[in-house]
Amino acid sequence: FNTLEADFIHSQQLFCRDVLNLRPGQRAVIGNGRILGLFEEQEEFTMEDFHLLERITLSGSAEKVKTKVKEMGMKPKHASDLVMKVDALLAAAPKGEVRRDFHFKDANSVLQLAPRENEVFYDVVAIVDPLTREAQKISSLLIVLSQVVNVRLQVFMNCRAKLSEMPLKSFYRFVLESDVTFLANETVSSGPVARFTELPESLLLTLNMITPESWMVQAVSSLHDLDNIHLQEVKGVVAAEFELEHLLLEGHCFDLSTGQPPRGLQFTLGMSRDPLMYDTIVMANLGYFQLKANPGAWTLRLRKGRSEDIYEIVTHDGTDSPADAGNVIVVLNSFHSKIIKVKVQKKAESINEDLLSETSESKGIWDSIVSITGGGARKDDGDKKEDVLNIFSVASGHLYERFLRIMMLSVLRHTNTPVKFWFLKNYLSPSFKETISHMAKSYGFQFELVQYKWPRWLHQQTEKQRIIWGYKILFLDVLFPLAVDKIIFVDADQIVRADLKELRDLDLEGAPYGYTPFCDSRREMDGYRFWKSGYWASHLGHRRYHISALYVVDLKKFRKIAAGDRLRGQYQALSQDPNSLSNLDQDLPNNMIHQVAIQSLPQDWLWCETWCDDSSKATAKTIDLCNNPKTKEPKLMAAARIVPEWVEYDNEIKELLGRVQGEAGATHNPSPSQHHKADTRRDEL
Repeated sequence: FNTLEADFIHSQQLFCRDVLNLRPGQRAVIGNGRILGLFEEQEEFTMEDFHLLERITLSGSAEKVKTKVKEMGMKPKHASDLVMKVDALLAAAPKGEVRRDFHFKDANSVLQLAPRENEVFYDVVAIVDPLTREAQKISSLLIVLSQVVNVRLQVFMNCRAKLSEMPLKSFYRFVLESDVTFLANETVSSGPVARFTELPESLLLTLNMITPESWMVQAVSSLHDLDNIHLQEVKGVVAAEFELEHLLLEGHCFDLSTGQPPRGLQFTLGMSRDPLMYDTIVMANLGYFQLKANPGAWTLRLRKGRSEDIYEIVTHDGTDSPADAGNVIVVLNSFHSKIIKVKVQKKAESINEDLLSETSESKGIWDSIVSITGGGARKDDGDKKEDVLNIFSVASGHLYERFLRIMMLSVLRHTNTPVKFWFLKNYLSPSFKETISHMAKSYGFQFELVQYKWPRWLHQQTEKQRIIWGYKILFLDVLFPLAVDKIIFVDADQIVRADLKELRDLDLEGAPYGYTPFCDSRREMDGYRFWKSGYWASHLGHRRYHISALYVVDLKKFRKIAAGDRLRGQYQALSQDPNSLSNLDQDLPNNMIHQVAIQSLPQDWLWCETWCDDSSKATAKTIDLCNNPKTKEPKLMAAARIVPEWVEYDNEIKELLGRVQGEAGATHNPSPSQHHKADTRRDEL
């Protein structure tokens, strides 16, 4: 029996009990005076862990202490003990202050807010460039912070020295309250309000909301044109009411076998009482998809048909159901973003199937995007596909909505084919959304309002007009149901003089879309044809530069060749340069002409006085009221002068809106007289 070994073990036992305060059965590791633990019952500390602990210890202060001790020339045993003790002592020493105060001159460029006296306060220092969007937001946050807690606030203005132009061209209000507010009768107030005061009256202003990424917000009430606010023409205040309409469920989907997104895969979202409320398709870009939803428990499934026949859900992450459950449960219980990841794989019997191959299945998807449907109910799945002329257009502001109604009437007057109009809901005014159903009933057409939230990963535009241009070209593959084989985009300020069925049925010769080239016949405008020289001349070569006011899209071909994904990829690269894509909706497809072919439409499909000579007007099938950079003639004046029937259409629409207002007794809609105001509004190319 080794008494020395027994004494050593006993001394260590006393050390663990009296110094480390360990109870029998508890485990810990000591390294250079540091205690690691306590470890759980099943937790192991292996040889690799000891090696890692040694490396961490040496990479800290121990290596530096060891170097200094070596210089002292001590015996190895004493030196080792000294290194351990000094390193442990340094580790136990309190950390010094991390923050250091620098004193700057604060006579001219510093705002200071004193804290409330005799109270503990937080010391807050903010350094901002005042002429940036970030400064607009942080200033509001600092104001609310000062109301919630006691702060001593210093705001340093860190301005850029040289500016070629004004970097900030917007007035901003952050809607954030420090506390819930109550009315005099102790009821909760109607909600937070953004108030803009002391704005310049001479400027033409546009009201736009910047919302969290997962919110879909719509204007639901306003007497005024929020796209063109000219305060000199307004008596009183401009008021608008917005509504949080939907919360977004976003996700990324990948094929487990290939690691690639299964582009074109369809998902449905619903609840137990209604399993198919919303639907969407998966992009090739990051396997991204989005679905409109609201607070509650939702079920995500593969859509019945080819998606469910070919694929199955294997696993998912970020959801509220077991990872291997086929039906994915997602609970939306906050206003924060909900982003899920879904992995799928092809079924064994469908391993060679192509999801986007031709199929007899023709039923579309996307009841999720449909907000309002006019002109009758949809047919059942088994019914034969109806011959419908699908027309897509966008408008923002009362002026362009006026043009839009006239364009619609001109389309209807020149075709016997049933027409369905598709409008981007995101920027339509409340008055247009209220009256469009009456127009549909009167003229016998169908319509749907489509929505899509600009994905967070795609470079954001800040100007409303450029955002609308982006929607015209970037999301064609996800905006419309798969049942829509072809869609024709018609600018709001166009007049149609031919049957657009002829354009829809035109052979695009394998191209996914067809555009009309710019006219070359009006020679006095040669100096304004920017595409005839420089970058565009070398890039296009023998090809022509096409105008985006009218185009037809073969959506089947468009999706099959992933044209939308290619366009978004090129946009992401080019849009990083603020000087690129000046005319986003037009420059992007022309830039991509070598990767995504454009079929040039016959010239008579689009006539524009600015670029086309007078002799070609007689055969024009559509007339576009494009701007004239030489004369800068207001668009309303140009419309009445160039297109005689425009005035007739305009008067007919005014009479219809007057009857609708009279029947409804609505005083909140814009009166027809408002349309007679001088055309000082901003125009599109």
